[in-house]
Amino acid sequence: MNRIEKRLEELKQENKKAFITYTTAGLPDLQTTAKLIFAQEEAGADILEIGVPFSDPVADGPVIQNASYQAIQKGATLTKIFDMVEGVRKEKCEVPIVFMMYYNTVYHYGLEAFVTRCIECGVDGLIIPDLPFEEQGELKAVLAKNEASPILIQLVSPVSKQRVPMLLENARGFVYCVSQMGVTGKGANFHKDIREYLAAVKKESAIPVMVGFGIRTAKDIEPFEDIVDGAIVGSNLLRILEESNYSVDAVKEYVSGFKKELNENK
Repeated sequence: MNRIEKRLEELKQENKKAFITYTTAGLPDLQTTAKLIFAQEEAGADILEIGVPFSDPVADGPVIQNASYQAIQKGATLTKIFDMVEGVRKEKCEVPIVFMMYYNTVYHYGLEAFVTRCIECGVDGLIIPDLPFEEQGELKAVLAKNEASPILIQLVSPVSKQRVPMLLENARGFVYCVSQMGVTGKGANFHKDIREYLAAVKKESAIPVMVGFGIRTAKDIEPFEDIVDGAIVGSNLLRILEESNYSVDAVKEYVSGFKKELNENK
């Protein structure tokens, strides 16, 4: 069983919600990224999204855009990120790892070579926000060749209503529900019909429903915590890392505190 599915099944049995974090690979360097992966695993993060820097991250707001730019300037590449993930796996890191990335990076690397390297390194999932469902066929065909391939996570948004059944028909892992229109990091300015939207996705989904974009604290999801199965935080964690000079202790404190608050009434 894929690490993502295994962890989410464990949380279901424990009646707990998942906490998924996002950090950009290569900030301030890849050695620190590896340390932050171990720190988050120790602090209780359930799944880690690792952002692969890209020059034009269209789904991301200023915080992640800047992080991506800085990481590229510091020399982060997909090849080096693969090596870093392979290294943490060799050090017995078992937390599920999802690459959050853009399709041009995958395509340029070569689909077959990319999927093979994901399997070798222990990458469990992929989030590719600029790859529409209708254009996923070529990548899905390569992923389907090996049961150890990473899971392609589907994203839905508040305007996906008619598309949700199609998007989720054979979806695996979890469904990533975008909480608002626009880019990441805008704060908890959720879509006006967010409860209705999340309830519709939950009704249709056979897999856990996660919500992301604009979430900073566990309290942000209280208005719909009875619907969703977990929360995803990116921009706010990057702010904390930058302000603390990428302190391992700071990330541990934030992750453990969020996770505790997320599940304290469960």
